Amino acid sequence: MTLSNLPPLVTIFGGSGFVGRHVVRALAKRGYRIRVAVRRPDLAGHLQPLGNVGQISFVQANLRYRKSVDRAVEGSDHVINCVGVLFESGRNTFDAVQDFGARAVAEAARGVGATLTHISAIGADASSASNYARSKGRAEAAILETKPDAIILRPSVVFGPEDGFFNKFANMARFSPVLPLIGGGETKFQPVYVTDVAEAVARAVDGTIAKGKIYELGGPDVLSFRDCLEIMLNTIDRKRTLVSLPFGVASLIGSVSSLIPFVTPPLTADQVVLLKSDNVVSTKAVSEGRTLSGIGIDPTMLESILPTYLVRYRPQGQYTRSGRAA
Repeated sequence: MTLSNLPPLVTIFGGSGFVGRHVVRALAKRGYRIRVAVRRPDLAGHLQPLGNVGQISFVQANLRYRKSVDRAVEGSDHVINCVGVLFESGRNTFDAVQDFGARAVAEAARGVGATLTHISAIGADASSASNYARSKGRAEAAILETKPDAIILRPSVVFGPEDGFFNKFANMARFSPVLPLIGGGETKFQPVYVTDVAEAVARAVDGTIAKGKIYELGGPDVLSFRDCLEIMLNTIDRKRTLVSLPFGVASLIGSVSSLIPFVTPPLTADQVVLLKSDNVVSTKAVSEGRTLSGIGIDPTMLESILPTYLVRYRPQGQYTRSGRAA
């Protein structure tokens, strides 16, 4: 095979993360050459079996350092940014990673003439009271200014084997007799399967969906925070008391837990701010076809997937009899 007829090269920032590894798998199946840009290439070896020999390569890159971003995209036909942080830690602040970093990726993609797909989040808003959502909103504006043909994907809460939502509360249920319903558990979510998100990214790379648009990705069901915890508890066959935790108390707990060094906070004050708003696909996105269904993907039901990876949280794992809650 000559250089002129090699498959397109796709560079994926954050390709070793939760969403990123599923994007790598989806693109590898399509035959693309894949370059995974991560801070620690030595820790990304688990991606190699997802493709053929030589199909997946690695490069060191940090979104806080522009030169490493430029180097990572050299020769790319398409660039994907999967990088995001749920809480700030050291120099990995929302502004540094989700604003400055996203701008750097967009400018680098423009510099090499590559198309761009960026994974944002439902709720991204440059005027939001949440630092997380505000940085996401500023990044979207900068990306579309830099690359007007960029495709931006906004998923709701993403679920799948390595997710940080259902796994967190299922693990908590193993040890705690109560689970918190922040703000009463009324916040609405539209959980979306990670494989569906990866398929949407792959179709963006394929060029089969319209460019220069923002797509909102949600699953088939709108569920409250309480609904999500009840479904999770039913899946792992455990009975736990759900206790309402006012936003003010939750915010205080989040502020204190964020001050503990070298410990991943279970909750931050900024996440409490996010929980004050529903996280669902907008009616405008639905009417304009900027959803999973609108691009031809049938959203996967939450309850058809949760048992496949939450089984380990049951009292006796896969050997637990269904219906015998602990």
